[in-house]
Amino acid sequence: MKRRDFSLAATSLGLLPFAPVALAQGRPPKAGGEYLVLGKPAPVDTPAGKVELVEFFSYNCPHCAAFEPRLQAWVKQLPQQVVFKRVPVPFVGNDTETKQRLYYALEAMGKVEDFQLAIFRAIHTDRQKLFGDEAVLAWAEKQQGLDGKKFAEMFKSFSVAGKAKRATQITEAYKVGGVPALGVAGRWYVDGDTAGSLERALQVADFLIAEARKG
Repeated sequence: MKRRDFSLAATSLGLLPFAPVALAQGRPPKAGGEYLVLGKPAPVDTPAGKVELVEFFSYNCPHCAAFEPRLQAWVKQLPQQVVFKRVPVPFVGNDTETKQRLYYALEAMGKVEDFQLAIFRAIHTDRQKLFGDEAVLAWAEKQQGLDGKKFAEMFKSFSVAGKAKRATQITEAYKVGGVPALGVAGRWYVDGDTAGSLERALQVADFLIAEARKG
């Protein structure tokens, strides 16, 4: 979902997650076309010898919701040297900081993988009005396997607020134009628009990960 037009349908954005893309035989992805090279490297938090892979997303984004199952399957097949991280972006909707803190509260509790798909379903399938702090806290109280009191403490904590601010800085460093999108090693950026589809974006990311592993 693009920054400046959050109401367009997936088809008009060219971001259908599973649209096939014809691949030229033997042709590597094109820099400046299928992916972008950052003029200034983005900050990375992984140790030497590891490749940092970032998914930029928003819980408010229907394309991110559709992409999530495919992303999860792809991440499971990544090389061990890859460190996968999610970054909730500061755009898409009017409660972006709330959604950023929702994610980082779950991360602090080790509950992201338990609830990532559930949140997308709640918003985009069940049409729950998960908007604003009070709605998020009420949702958390109802979830089996989630300590609502502890969640509220983390959700309101300075550490989570700091991570939300950091997420905004990383989003700007990568110059993210829409979500879902992928950043690789602080050096490269790819999304459904640059690659032609989100399925192709994953293939481009595989190529970039291999490049990063070369050093």
